[in-house]
Amino acid sequence: MAVTLKEVAELAGVSRSAVSRTFTDGASVSARTREKVEKAAKALGYRPSLIARSLATNRTKLIGLVANNFQNPAFLDVFDLFTSELQKRGFRPLLVNLSGDTSPKKFVELLKQYSVDGVIVATSTLPTSFANAFQTAGIPVIHTFGKFQANANVHVVGIDNEFCGSMAAQTFAERGYKSVALLGGPETATSTQDRAAGFVKTSEQLGLRVVKTCFAENYTYQAGREAMHEVMDGEDVEAVFCGDDLICMGAMDAARAAGKAIPEDIGFLGFNDIAMAGWDAYALTTIRQPIRDIIMSSVELVVGMVENPARSPEIRLFPCSVIDRGSLRPITGN
Repeated sequence: MAVTLKEVAELAGVSRSAVSRTFTDGASVSARTREKVEKAAKALGYRPSLIARSLATNRTKLIGLVANNFQNPAFLDVFDLFTSELQKRGFRPLLVNLSGDTSPKKFVELLKQYSVDGVIVATSTLPTSFANAFQTAGIPVIHTFGKFQANANVHVVGIDNEFCGSMAAQTFAERGYKSVALLGGPETATSTQDRAAGFVKTSEQLGLRVVKTCFAENYTYQAGREAMHEVMDGEDVEAVFCGDDLICMGAMDAARAAGKAIPEDIGFLGFNDIAMAGWDAYALTTIRQPIRDIIMSSVELVVGMVENPARSPEIRLFPCSVIDRGSLRPITGN
């Protein structure tokens, strides 16, 4: 039988409320009482019930982590960082897989049933209305990797995707490319739309011709490989900006299978800088998204919102950088 709070109180010679306060974060209890309770608990092998504690404090210490794109290895790093950082702060992640369903109603109801203290929507593919639905339901929410909007109604932590698209065009111009293509992620993703807008606009300003604009069905190697055939169909392309490293790796292998040398015949620029991007087989030049900084900031915000749900929405954007490897020409003049 499990040891009860009452048994600990009797052995320690204190009230049951004193035992409860001892194992409640932030509760007031004297040092002497704490010592007696902890000694009795150790002797009896008592472990406080997290469920009972949540009933007493009206806090579950659960944070809903809503995500999709599980087939992309980049998410493994995201998941690892989120879970470890939340656990360090005494919270427990409750992982929710969207599995292609982007209607927020079901997931709002699901997480309300678990009485989560907050929600992190960790995906760049959803419209702002998805995160807004949690806020409307009274659940503190952070949209990590969300769309940058000056008048956002929820906390957004991520990057300026439109500016990153501009970075890609600038990178191509610096290396003397003239005929370029965009191979984005899913066309409905807000991150894809913003990167495409920045890429096309800046390419036009710099005198580059965007001869192809294509989109992969999802963020996978196979989707990138299949979409690359459309990129190569017709007018010659000198360089391709891909909306994700894994898509880019599929595209690179499709180009090689078609007899193209990289970067001599065609150059590639990826996005994210996953670990595989540095493998010798790809040596992918890519735009690094500061994943760790974004996640640390998201966790700090959601924990702060649990303490202060009325906290005004913040937009936190982090700078990206080009990681130069071997899939593009050298910078002109170097």
